[in-house]
Amino acid sequence: MRIHKEGYKIIRWCFFILLVLNIIVVLLSVKPVYSWIIAVLSLILLFLVIRFFRVPSRNTPLDVLNILSPADGRVVAIEQTTEDEYFKDERLQISIFMSIWNVHVNWHPISGTVEYFKHHPGKYLIAKHPKSSLKNERTSIAIKKDDDRRIMVRQIAGAVARRIVSYIAPNESVDQASQLGIIKFGSRVDIFLPLNVQLNVKLKDRVRGKKTILAHWEK
Repeated sequence: MRIHKEGYKIIRWCFFILLVLNIIVVLLSVKPVYSWIIAVLSLILLFLVIRFFRVPSRNTPLDVLNILSPADGRVVAIEQTTEDEYFKDERLQISIFMSIWNVHVNWHPISGTVEYFKHHPGKYLIAKHPKSSLKNERTSIAIKKDDDRRIMVRQIAGAVARRIVSYIAPNESVDQASQLGIIKFGSRVDIFLPLNVQLNVKLKDRVRGKKTILAHWEK
């Protein structure tokens, strides 16, 4: 396991602020018991921030017929819906809620070419909210396989998450399980699939990014 590069600056600032806080507490001659409490809480907070930016090492079941989970979390929605932004057709939507305890790196579910990418400014509703997919700040990424089958991944900011990072550009080739980006501090990822895929998960399932197979393509 390693630390994501997007966390370096935040971790440094967190360490500096907590260090200054603890120095001030000591200089103010606060009772030792309170100094120890603040020191312990500071270490716990620093540990949680470092833990949030962890990047796990995982063996991935690479297969052109597999559609992998783009994120860690819990499946909060599986439904047929109209994808109005780009495909303009009926799709199977799978929504994955990422709590602050989950890994927040995102990965490409399939290999292919990025044929559409757009960042949308928006609100910061709780990521579990059904309207967050359309109203929150988000990025939409459509990927086309070599056989012209297409999916869309949508990164959605939540009430706490205020920063979406995507490492892709239109017309770029991407590999299955390669890193797509990261959403900082609690969020949601939606994936829009063709209706004829074979679903491999159910509502409330816990999934792991680039590990869990969400669905299979028809042969």
